[in-house]
Amino acid sequence: MATKHLFNKSAQDKIKELAEAIDFTMLATNLSKRPIHAIPMSTKKVDENGNILFLSNKHSTHNANIQRDEEIHLFYAKPMSMEFMNVYGTAEILDDKNIISELYQKSDDNWFDGENDPNITAIKVTPKDAHYWDTKNNMLISLFKMGIGAITGEKTDLGEEGKLTI
Repeated sequence: MATKHLFNKSAQDKIKELAEAIDFTMLATNLSKRPIHAIPMSTKKVDENGNILFLSNKHSTHNANIQRDEEIHLFYAKPMSMEFMNVYGTAEILDDKNIISELYQKSDDNWFDGENDPNITAIKVTPKDAHYWDTKNNMLISLFKMGIGAITGEKTDLGEEGKLTI
């Protein structure tokens, strides 16, 4: 796997590409204590600066954790596509109705009583450190390439990994 570190706009674009393609992440809060608190979250948007946005209930454990300590860690994984990313950063709770309205989708009715539910907040994550692994192939093609490499003894192009510096 080739190492390709990305910086500034290229790093922001890679975060956006992978976060939107993978969609679901594990949001870890309470990082300074054990056990950490981790829950699945659906990525609603990645803005032009690489900030990642989610919707959340203002009474949730993760919102309370973010209010006490803004440091978070996101773990993205899509094994069938062999795409992975982890993002360390800071989070802030937003209650801006315009942002919430922009992010809200009909499927969010499963957790909220419509976009005007008084318990909806947005979480904005600002990445501070990130790393990615991206094969550009699905799992079967990657396994096939690994098999060919094992038979021939030659390294095959399995994709790239690297640090994302914003």
